[in-house]
Amino acid sequence: MSSTTLPAPARRGKRGLTAALALVLAAVLAVGVNMLADRLLRSARLDLTQNSLYTLSDGTRQVLTGLQEPVTLRLFYSRRLGATIPAYGAYADRVRAMLDEYVAVSRGRVRLEILDPEPFSETEDRAQALGLQGVPVDQSGEQVWFGLVGTNLLDDERTIPFFQPDRERFLEYDLTRLVWELSNPRRPVLGVMSSLPLNGDPRAMMMRQPGVGQPYVISTQLRQFYTVRDVPLDAQVIEPEVQVLLVAHAQNLPDATLYAIDQFVMRGGRLIAMVDPHSESQANRPSPGQPPARDTASNLDRLLNAWGIEAPSDRVILDQRGAWRVRADPRERVQAVDYLAWQNVPAAGLNRTEIATAELAQVTIASAGELRRREGAAIEFIPLITSSPASQLVEARLVREQPNPSRILADFRPEGQTRVVAARVRGVLASAFDGPPPPPEGEARPADFPAHRARSEGPANLVVANDADILEDRFWVRVQDFFGQQVTTPFSDNGAFVINLADTMAGGEALVGLRSRGESLRPFEVVEDLRRGAEVQFRQTERALQERLEATERRLRELRQGGQGQAASTLITPEQRAEIDRAREEIRRTRGELRQVQLELRRDIEGLETTLRLINIALVPTLLTLFAIGLGVVRARRRAEARA
Repeated sequence: MSSTTLPAPARRGKRGLTAALALVLAAVLAVGVNMLADRLLRSARLDLTQNSLYTLSDGTRQVLTGLQEPVTLRLFYSRRLGATIPAYGAYADRVRAMLDEYVAVSRGRVRLEILDPEPFSETEDRAQALGLQGVPVDQSGEQVWFGLVGTNLLDDERTIPFFQPDRERFLEYDLTRLVWELSNPRRPVLGVMSSLPLNGDPRAMMMRQPGVGQPYVISTQLRQFYTVRDVPLDAQVIEPEVQVLLVAHAQNLPDATLYAIDQFVMRGGRLIAMVDPHSESQANRPSPGQPPARDTASNLDRLLNAWGIEAPSDRVILDQRGAWRVRADPRERVQAVDYLAWQNVPAAGLNRTEIATAELAQVTIASAGELRRREGAAIEFIPLITSSPASQLVEARLVREQPNPSRILADFRPEGQTRVVAARVRGVLASAFDGPPPPPEGEARPADFPAHRARSEGPANLVVANDADILEDRFWVRVQDFFGQQVTTPFSDNGAFVINLADTMAGGEALVGLRSRGESLRPFEVVEDLRRGAEVQFRQTERALQERLEATERRLRELRQGGQGQAASTLITPEQRAEIDRAREEIRRTRGELRQVQLELRRDIEGLETTLRLINIALVPTLLTLFAIGLGVVRARRRAEARA
């Protein structure tokens, strides 16, 4: 039998035909797989970004899967904005991808429309009528749009006027808040009682005092989630519609109002109580035409002590961890110094098992006091915010009147004990009153005055903080004007902390887990610890130098006064000369100690920087080189074994 062999050109043509057919079949297979995946795996997602930017939190999923009625989202985005400013184009892609994820998770309950409002079009008129913000991108005056409008079946509307890249890490929070508000038209009632102008000061606004008369940012945010009712400082009864009561730095409350708060808790109301040994907010926001307040402390001792809690108002906590850098006295050589009374409490100082603080990155406190559970109190005392062991309790007077950060730092002595600043309290509580006190003079009790309750109805649930400056804008948020719109950019999680507390008290915990999602500050903690430790030593040595100089000057005055007559007072005696020589030697030696402290600070930090550079520049390439050599040796051995 003979075999037929095809000529070489025919074989090459057959192989080419086979390859082309394989390519066509691969393309058909790819298209088919994509169509099948699009139909069967529409909701499947794989997020490979470092911070899981496109992975929705459990709170968002809970909101989306719990929607009972459809919500329509309309994204107004001008393509010209992305073409002109690429950063906005990249951000728009992320917003679109996030909205697509909302649609997928909601299973059709969220509907998405993408609109491009071209100049002088009906779409642009619609965007403007809905309250979105147009921004010019060049001198022609042509406006571009990048905002979102959400509506429900009741025609309620919520908007994001313009997506700011500065708020990218809060994107999920902003979107979920908008959907949640549309799906929950009835809001919980939050009562607010405070001596602070949380809602702004109309008198200051009329006098155009910049930054003084505006409402607190936290007050504005609370009104986005709750029906907020102001409770007067002389109220005799808390309205039964109030579910959560926020008492923030309410000063000098009469017994009738304290009794109203007490009975609110006894009837099962939820209380957030913020007292303060020194309100930086009150000291920084004086009333128009009035001098700065001298009485800046508040307490609820009668209530808290009866419930097993102590919140002293005569002492504040100093903490070396997270201390703010503030401007020092211009006369000092060091222009910035750690002010130990103002601190950024990092995640290590926040309770990771409590839902209100589990996801927060940091909370800023200022001139805060300590909380303690009274000995023998039958309550559950759960710390929420705590100081570091490098803290100290000092008298509040040191921070009330013209505080000296340098002197406070020089006198600082860490006590090696953590202090609780805020805590959740649970338990059956006894009333602080045996019965209702008499009404204020000249007033009568309300007609529907409730009967006295001696104990709480079941376990009470309240949160107590010995710092009301958590609410103060300058300690957690930056407010900027963006073409007439006020844009808030938090740098600390104070706002999320307060709203999380209110949510957990009101029972709506769906939004809690996502408020602080996104990037957080990652400071060089080792370098900061080195710097702070050296600065504490520097300030203490500097203080010792000042004390030595003062003692020397007093001694010189005494020697001069010991002389007799005018001539004696102008001559330098041998005793004075010896004292001056000793003082000069002491000054020289102490200044040398100061230089040595600064040298050690620089030496430690520079040594750490050198180590990091060696790791980045030399160690990593060395490891890769060794890995490549090892891989080459292994392959060479395998080839040798194969040939053998």
